[in-house]
Amino acid sequence: MPRLDADLSAVGAGLDALDAPARERRPSLGRRFVRTTLPPLIAFGLLITAWQALWALALWPEYQLPSPGAVWGEVVEAVETGRAVEVLWTSVHRAVLGFLTAVVIATPLGLLIAKVRVVRAAIGSLLTGLQSLPSVAWVPAGILWFGATPTTIFFVVLMGSVPSIANGLVSGVDQVPPLLPRVGQALGAGRLASARHILLPAALPGYLAGLKQGWAFSWRSLMAAEIIATSPQLGEGLGQYLHNGSSLNDISVVIAAIFLILLVGVGIELLVFRPLERAVLRSRGLAGAL
Repeated sequence: MPRLDADLSAVGAGLDALDAPARERRPSLGRRFVRTTLPPLIAFGLLITAWQALWALALWPEYQLPSPGAVWGEVVEAVETGRAVEVLWTSVHRAVLGFLTAVVIATPLGLLIAKVRVVRAAIGSLLTGLQSLPSVAWVPAGILWFGATPTTIFFVVLMGSVPSIANGLVSGVDQVPPLLPRVGQALGAGRLASARHILLPAALPGYLAGLKQGWAFSWRSLMAAEIIATSPQLGEGLGQYLHNGSSLNDISVVIAAIFLILLVGVGIELLVFRPLERAVLRSRGLAGAL
């Protein structure tokens, strides 16, 4: 009997060890730099080198392919004159406000579609169709309905991001094991409490994927709206900055605008969504996934 008790204790200890989250060894600063920072820097350096080589070969005229130095000079000039800060602030604050509004609208909408069969049958396919519809298609309609005003900009951003966020949440809820809501009901949780404390945390990976896609659609929708809808009361955002460069046939301004647009997209990914994704994976014992 003592032998059997010892074996059972060993088995129990092994099962407890399997249930316990694995302790992650934090890499040193040098290793983190090599793993996360160095690869994109090398890729960016290779891109600039290839660009410089193509410019030196003079395969295209200067007005079609400027040198990296000319584009960098345009960016530096925009920063020194304050134009870069102005256009970045105009576009980024619009995108953030539109995205946060989309989250407020899409979260209850996604829960409603995921949990109410009649609602899913009625508008589930429509929401998927709206997600696949290019957001630029809403710009002419928005201008006719609201004029060339900030309302049109935010309308286009919402139409581009709400379907993606809602569909991401629906996908996440569909992957929640049915046992979890039943446990919540057995413990006396109402619908709101169950949605807040059970469904949303369990569906967080899918919801986070929908948020990332929703931000991408928000940013793309904003750029499309700013390029097409132009008026003095809208101010100059990144899309208008890009449009002005195209109107003036200034390829350096066009590429500088593309660089700033890309910079915002990469910055939001690295500063906001990457840490959130890493935190979610760590909470689920998947720290080594990122």
